[in-house]
Amino acid sequence: MIGGPTGTGKSDLALDLAERLDGEVVNADSMQLYRGMDIGTAKLPVGERRGIAHHLIDVLDVTERASVAAYQRDARAAVEDILARGRTPLLTGGSGLYLQAVVDDIAFPATDGAVRARLESELAERGADALWARLAELDPPAAGAIDRRNGRRLVRALEVIEVTGRPFTATFPAPGPARYDAALICLDRDTDVLDARLAERVHVMMQRGLMAEVRALVDRGLRRGVTAWRALGYRQLLAVLDGERSEGDAVTDTIVATRRFVRRQRSWFRRDSRLTWVDAAQPDVVDRCVQIATRRSVR
Repeated sequence: MIGGPTGTGKSDLALDLAERLDGEVVNADSMQLYRGMDIGTAKLPVGERRGIAHHLIDVLDVTERASVAAYQRDARAAVEDILARGRTPLLTGGSGLYLQAVVDDIAFPATDGAVRARLESELAERGADALWARLAELDPPAAGAIDRRNGRRLVRALEVIEVTGRPFTATFPAPGPARYDAALICLDRDTDVLDARLAERVHVMMQRGLMAEVRALVDRGLRRGVTAWRALGYRQLLAVLDGERSEGDAVTDTIVATRRFVRRQRSWFRRDSRLTWVDAAQPDVVDRCVQIATRRSVR
């Protein structure tokens, strides 16, 4: 497993490791599941994948809801297929919950449409702060782990509490041995260096046509989706199309939001003591990761 904050170089590292370990990549970036969301998610073009198989990329339309439970099912199926063929699966991405769903025995409670609809109406009427305050009363650890601006996750946490009668955090067991005896790597970089890389990356995305990509996705129903339009960069550029922000403001907003997101990602990964942290700037990063991976015996 290769996790870590966005912009650290996980995709390139996965390619290097796949070449060294006879591997295939299993995507664990929740927004790279969507077809057409290419530039803004830093999705590797097919021509840059070095002929290495990639799984769970471009499997959803932007109008569809991404579900971690469905992802868990499909990603485990991909991992087990790769293992059955005698190859090495490289689960790669920055979506911490998606990664954890594959390597840990998490059972996700079923959704309740009526409860969710009521909570979503409350979110629209009262705002995310009101839902976060309620979550802080019912499950303080969950409130501490969820961004108080993330209405979708707040709704889900409160839905689980109401449906199950248990804290949302009870869904997640204490980390034990990783499924598949997986090696768990977290790739990171110096904060100042990464901040500069993220700013440059946003500017490059704009030069490559991110605004045009967003316009095309609007025509394909981006605004009707539940999760896709919330992706970094896409939400900010939708505000430009709506006349609420200038393009320059949207670029700045995206950089700030991405840096904030990176801090939340680090907080998520730091909770897992099983992870081996690797500095992406080290010249021997690939060799070190190969050593970490080959110390494990894949079952």
